[in-house]
Amino acid sequence: MTKIDTSSPENVLPTPSHTVGPFYGYSLPFRGGEDIAPLGHPDTITVHGYVLDGEGNPLPDALVEVWGADPDGNVPTADGSMRRDPATGTYLGRNGVEFTGWGRIQTDADGHWYARTLRPGTRGRNAPYLSVCVFARGLLVHLFTRIYLPGDEAALAADPLLSRVPEDRRGTLVAAEERAGTYRFDIRLQGEGETVFLEYK
Repeated sequence: MTKIDTSSPENVLPTPSHTVGPFYGYSLPFRGGEDIAPLGHPDTITVHGYVLDGEGNPLPDALVEVWGADPDGNVPTADGSMRRDPATGTYLGRNGVEFTGWGRIQTDADGHWYARTLRPGTRGRNAPYLSVCVFARGLLVHLFTRIYLPGDEAALAADPLLSRVPEDRRGTLVAAEERAGTYRFDIRLQGEGETVFLEYK
């Protein structure tokens, strides 16, 4: 019988207790989570990007939650994202008609995510934005941020939250318009160009 020297870490196979979790990809993602806008809505926009670690490597097992107001600036109250069949209890998904304003997207193998939603309207003095929550490996507490959409520079300059962020970091909260209706927003968890994250108390 061969004996393995377990006194040094390189001789011990990793077990679940040796890995850094939590692992969100098992049961949290749901079908169609990226399709927040009703099917065929003419005002649908696409926001996409990558979730990156401190070295700029993409994270293939992160979750991004996105939620936002409707085009009139109202917070949606439709109960459609996680609808269940009352008879069987099975998951039905969205009904394709109502705008719920919320979606949950798992990054793909390249760390890419996207959401199709409606451009949020202005609420009070806030510039249009989408709220974001990021879950990823190694994060024991999820992170919150915002995606501001370009187009109204005066509103961005007057936004109460953006105006409190140092000028050299504001760009990490503003998406880049790639073409009409399509915006790029990468989420960098740490390191150079780290996204500004928010703390709610």
